Amino acid sequence: MEKILSDLVSTINFVLWDYLLIYALLGIGLFFSIYLGVPQLTKLGAAFKSVFGGLFAKKDAADKDHKSLSQFQALAVAVSAQIGTGNVAGVATAITAGGPGAIFWMWFSAVLGMSTIFAEALLAQKYRVVSHGKYIGGPAFYITHGLTPKIGRSAARFLSGGFSIALIIALGFIGNATQSNSISSAVTVAFNIPPLAVGIGLAVLAGLIIVGGVDRIAKITQFVVPFMAIIYIICAIVILFKFSSHIAPMFNHIFTAAFNPQAVLGGAAGIGMREAVRFGVARGLFSNEAGMGSTPHAHATADVQHPVQQGMAAFVGVFIDTLLVCTATALIILLTDADKLGLQGAAVTQQAFVIAFGSGGAQLLAVCLTFFAFTTIIGWYYFGESNIRFLFHGRHLAVYRTLVLLAIVLGTLGKVDVVWSLSDMFNGFMVIPNLIALFLLRKEIRAVYDDYLAQKKAGGALSYHYEFHEYHEQQ
Repeated sequence: MEKILSDLVSTINFVLWDYLLIYALLGIGLFFSIYLGVPQLTKLGAAFKSVFGGLFAKKDAADKDHKSLSQFQALAVAVSAQIGTGNVAGVATAITAGGPGAIFWMWFSAVLGMSTIFAEALLAQKYRVVSHGKYIGGPAFYITHGLTPKIGRSAARFLSGGFSIALIIALGFIGNATQSNSISSAVTVAFNIPPLAVGIGLAVLAGLIIVGGVDRIAKITQFVVPFMAIIYIICAIVILFKFSSHIAPMFNHIFTAAFNPQAVLGGAAGIGMREAVRFGVARGLFSNEAGMGSTPHAHATADVQHPVQQGMAAFVGVFIDTLLVCTATALIILLTDADKLGLQGAAVTQQAFVIAFGSGGAQLLAVCLTFFAFTTIIGWYYFGESNIRFLFHGRHLAVYRTLVLLAIVLGTLGKVDVVWSLSDMFNGFMVIPNLIALFLLRKEIRAVYDDYLAQKKAGGALSYHYEFHEYHEQQ
């Protein structure tokens, strides 16, 4: 029975990801890059200034919108979900399956994905709602409120409901089980702690955080996310200095193998340009989640003067996730030649750390991976909660929380190969309605962006008229 399920899921994933979604995601990213005038390049400096410029400025409590998070907090929640095991195991898989050229295509997909996630976050802001005194939003909300006038209420509800169910399964349950499994695998090997003990500890810690809602999740992630990213990038910088003589050949291999893998790897490697593109793009998109519809749930909560400001913050998230953290992993692997040892997944990155830092490298990576995966767990929990609220109007939150914590424990207890495949499949089911909505709402996206550009040209303070919908709930 397990083999039948595995074969079926593998076939669906092959069609979804190899022949449909990779091209659809690249296509929508290219479309919005051209349609909006490559905001990910023209507005990148303004985006960093918006997110980090006033980070340490004191803000009067009377000026704070208590329905929302700060722009940086919302970005931290989004990045907490983006930086996970994909940054460690996913990048390693891209390199071992697609060669060093896959890293170039990972960068390429990230640049295009920045325009997609810009559009997602902008819509999440425009169509967010007030629920029990807090802003919530995401694709289910912008599909419902944005597409109902275009395709009718029934069709919009079908798409939004399908998205919500897929996300809850893909991220809230299956995804969190795979994240806890990754933590357990690394911690058990590095510190010899039994998997069940790891699972229970993770569930208790996660429970203490998620019971406090998005405010507590934001307070944790705004401190943990910068810390974990900086530590990991410092590790990569140390390795750059340690293997400095390898840097020029490494970058030469990346760019040469992106277009002519045989020139670097030889015919026996069996890796062609198609594999380099496929694995580089797929792993990059899985890591930064651009187009998947997950991170808009965090961006909807931000307190900004104009939706475009949070759209710009969103592509800062992709920059941090892929162009910094994923690149750090790639450098660590390629500089140490860990990809040539016949290992797979996170074991490749772990061996790279051992080569660079000695026997303590395994423990160092285990700590980094634990932070990455745990913050993803609490971020994905919140994304699922937003969709539980959408589907059930505030009911069944306790049931959802209990099932998520159970998934965390069960995820540490065994191999999850089929579960990873199921997660990929439901991720694909999330992407489809989200991309449909992004394309059908392209004029709304452009109108909001044009309004922002006009206000910036005119000078003065930014403003935007939000049409909030009160979302009545039952507890």
